[in-house]
Amino acid sequence: MSSEPPIDAPSGRQVWVEDDRTSMHPAALRRAFHDHLRFSRGRRIDEATAFDCYTALALSVRDRLVERWNATERAYAESRCKRVYYLSAEFLLGRLLLANLQALGIEHAYRSVLADLGIDLDEIIDHEPEPGLGNGGLGRLAACFLESLATLGLPGSGYGIRYEFGIFEQVIRNGQQVERADEWLRFGCPWELARPEYDVEVQFGGQSLHLPDQHGGYHVVWRGADRVYAVPHDIPIAGYRTSHVNALRLWRARAGREFDFDLFNAGDYVRAVEEKNASEVISKVLYPNDNFEAGRELRLRQEYFFASCSIQDIVRSHLGTYGTLANLSDKVAIQLNDTHPAVAIPELMRLLVDQHAMTWEAAWKHCVTSFGYTNHTLMPEALEKWPVELMARLLPRHLEIIREVNRRFLREVITAYPHDRERAARMAVLDEASPPQIHMAHLAVVGSHAVNGVAQLHTDLLKSRLMKDFHELYPTRFCNKTNGVTPRRWLLACNPELTSLVRSRIGDGFVTNLERLRELEPHAEDTVFRASLREVKRHHQERLGELVRRELGVEATSDHIFDVQVKRLHEYKRQLLNLFHIVHLYLRAKRGETVTPRLFLFGAKAAPGYRLAKIIIRLIHAVADVVNKDPRVPEVRLAFLPNYRVTLAERIIPAADVSEQISTAGKEASGTGNMKLSMNGALTVGTLDGANVEIRAAVGEENFFHFGMTVDEVVERRRSQPAGRSAYLASENVRAVVDLISDGFFSPDEPALFRPFIQGLLENDEYMVLAEFEAYAACQARVAEAYADPERWSRMSALNIARIGGFSSDRTIQDYAREIWGVSPVRVELPAYRSTPG
Repeated sequence: MSSEPPIDAPSGRQVWVEDDRTSMHPAALRRAFHDHLRFSRGRRIDEATAFDCYTALALSVRDRLVERWNATERAYAESRCKRVYYLSAEFLLGRLLLANLQALGIEHAYRSVLADLGIDLDEIIDHEPEPGLGNGGLGRLAACFLESLATLGLPGSGYGIRYEFGIFEQVIRNGQQVERADEWLRFGCPWELARPEYDVEVQFGGQSLHLPDQHGGYHVVWRGADRVYAVPHDIPIAGYRTSHVNALRLWRARAGREFDFDLFNAGDYVRAVEEKNASEVISKVLYPNDNFEAGRELRLRQEYFFASCSIQDIVRSHLGTYGTLANLSDKVAIQLNDTHPAVAIPELMRLLVDQHAMTWEAAWKHCVTSFGYTNHTLMPEALEKWPVELMARLLPRHLEIIREVNRRFLREVITAYPHDRERAARMAVLDEASPPQIHMAHLAVVGSHAVNGVAQLHTDLLKSRLMKDFHELYPTRFCNKTNGVTPRRWLLACNPELTSLVRSRIGDGFVTNLERLRELEPHAEDTVFRASLREVKRHHQERLGELVRRELGVEATSDHIFDVQVKRLHEYKRQLLNLFHIVHLYLRAKRGETVTPRLFLFGAKAAPGYRLAKIIIRLIHAVADVVNKDPRVPEVRLAFLPNYRVTLAERIIPAADVSEQISTAGKEASGTGNMKLSMNGALTVGTLDGANVEIRAAVGEENFFHFGMTVDEVVERRRSQPAGRSAYLASENVRAVVDLISDGFFSPDEPALFRPFIQGLLENDEYMVLAEFEAYAACQARVAEAYADPERWSRMSALNIARIGGFSSDRTIQDYAREIWGVSPVRVELPAYRSTPG
């Protein structure tokens, strides 16, 4: 492209002429693909591999994103707008090629261009490695939020870690989970741009020196013992059909010294690279197993590493734009996605006080005004706490800052509640009990101006139970921001058939304004529409059924109810309750009772150190091995699809009839799988937990299968009857299921294999698996009854789709922007192009 725009003769205006890196014309798209094959991959079209084609296409798309990216950054800089920075230890992005093609509006053009070359776009998409930079809902939520930020034109970006090995690849061997390294970067990532010129130094250990200054006071210098460099890698995040492209900046650890030649020349080849290996392990693996001391230390190193370089980068960028930090909190909003990045609070204080000579009071005001904290758990044991000893060893200056934060905060508490020392002890950021610990959630609350839950029930429980003391001290600080999911990935991309059907009835506006799905509601009464809806579901079930047959050898047809539970494996999510009901149905069918045919689908990873979760996976496979091989019970089939991830979710969710959202009431913060499944027409079997409560209210109680106790009832049951034995003795169905498993029916080679697990459940039914079994079984009977009437079921499904519009991540982000961050959309204009097809 020339440096000066040519004159458009008829009008006298200056216009840019598109070139092959910016044009959307099919001829230019074709040339761009050929050029990247030839010059970026060094291949002719006739010798290109599928991976060559994927890379060339991704680079062609990236060219068009980069132009918009640059225009976006220019618009933000020129407007001097306030920006939001989203700090998250996880970003579960999913594959990016199709998402970016659709965002730019060139999916169909490239399908045609590639088809003319004899290339199937879907086959190319299948060759894209999936970045496993997250563990579950937390990381996927962060990805949805970044996409919505860009689509809404809001000035924001994400910060995280560029894990070389993401969430592990799950392999099932002999019914047991085995973890393998997820080598998503094995062939590189064509979407990212490395920015080594913006690397950041991060220190660990050493000591903080309190040195006298010229004013008779002192200043603090932290001299770390170890230094690591953080290299940023930027991934463009495109808004849907807008000019906006925001950035996700991921940090890679690099050693301060790559290679020690003296040691190498002395023959000590291992120690010559020891520093490099020790430093770079920080960004090697997502969530090291913290059952061991070394794992806990590495995890804290990871959290500080990404928090430090992100805060340093934010401060550097702000100074580059404004030349002063006096207006930092007017122009910067920082959102902490759970407690993993909470150490960013003392890090910002360190930079402002130690390096920029700001008073403590001024720095703390900037800190509190800038930070917001999103809580994602109601389980006290899941809230991060770091031993003071470990913090003192790794981050001595931050421990000093945290002690001062704690001292000043406790003075505030004592002033507000002069005679309540117990309250002060409960609220302490630094707990001096043995062993002394730092409560990161307390630090996040104290250091932020806004604290939000992610569903109304979750927020209410935060205020009334988990953080009751803090809410009483800071009542205006707490608010709710119910989660949402992006419809571009979870409807448009993963279910084009349903998208096409909806478009045919209400147009295209719902893609960027999901509330417009409400216009679909009258069509739920149309028998033709309901029949079309059933055809869409049948199409996806046939595709998924073929995958299940091919991968697992399990036979199922679209005549089965596709009953789906896909989520992280945890006891409170109660995959075990679902499994017990499967065994119950199996026993009923064995007795000759009528059972509606069902395919039960599980997808779940257990944390490597979570022993009980792994036992549940083994039990699922043991049951499946018996049930699926019993020719006398074809009605019940069970499939555990290994290595659950975003790509697999995109195959499963459109095919689901039933969405299992059965967590113990009071344990799930929100959930987002419930939203994705309802958006695709699945009907929810659920407890009054997390966002289920709001989904039920939105879609209508008559279109939601509810069972189970309330939060208060669960608390009372746990207090009065904590053991599961009472439910076992009270229910013949519970006894039949439990005894069958305990007696080794599903593990004949190891009859006692599951006996200790079952015994533990009888002694302590912590998550109400046995207590709520009968209620769950009765609810499932109502499901079978409704499914027997296809017209009724289809109407319920259609109303779920029509009424789910409030659960878009666009709505959530608009709420954050308006009520917490104070950011507004910024207009981005591209040059006025004149297309030149050539």
